[in-house]
Amino acid sequence: MDVAERVVVITGATGGVGRSAARAFADLGVRLALVGSNQQRLDRLIGDLPANPQHIMSQRADLRQPAEAQAAAQAIHARFGAIHIVLHLVGGWAGGAPIVASDPADLASMLEQHVWTTWHMLQAFVPYQTAAGWGRLLIVSSPAASAPPANASVYAAAKAAEEALILTLAQEIDGSGVTANILQVRAVDTEHQRTQAPTSGNADWTTPEELIAAMHFLCSEEAGLINGVRVPFLGHTRTPAP
Repeated sequence: MDVAERVVVITGATGGVGRSAARAFADLGVRLALVGSNQQRLDRLIGDLPANPQHIMSQRADLRQPAEAQAAAQAIHARFGAIHIVLHLVGGWAGGAPIVASDPADLASMLEQHVWTTWHMLQAFVPYQTAAGWGRLLIVSSPAASAPPANASVYAAAKAAEEALILTLAQEIDGSGVTANILQVRAVDTEHQRTQAPTSGNADWTTPEELIAAMHFLCSEEAGLINGVRVPFLGHTRTPAP
């Protein structure tokens, strides 16, 4: 199947990575469904895309709510007749305090953003992918999920749980024609500070363009054997001075 025949769903479409992914996949001529919780932002994003209006739709949905996730998947499938690629780009960060001083509300918020949106998305969208016999599912995560730093407990716990969902799914759909993978980044450099104002602190940040190049490959026919892996965008390995 030609890439232009694929149906691509981008959740968190109005965020920094989501907007870049929407533009990049629109340029490929795919049928594109943009999912977000704010309809005005979705409308502005669609207005900025050079896509055929018949090939693009927006769907307002709060993926923290299972009924809204199901309704979004049903609406997208009704419009385009299939769902092939899902880029789950809902995200956010909270933290900065040690565990003993952390607000339980921050943990609840992170679990909602990273775990519950992912859980509801998987239950709503994956059945359509497996029914199509071909699919690609990607999330963007962080090395904090497997190597949590100090003062990042609520974020790290949520990302670890989210990764566990994706890696478990990868085993469950193995051999179905659908794959599920993880892109790990330290920080997304939406302002391109790494090149425009380089410092030791942003030397290992990842640009949206780098992420999208990886997405293009992992969503290709040629990447069908890559399933259940973490793809690291973690910067250069630093060798300690002797």
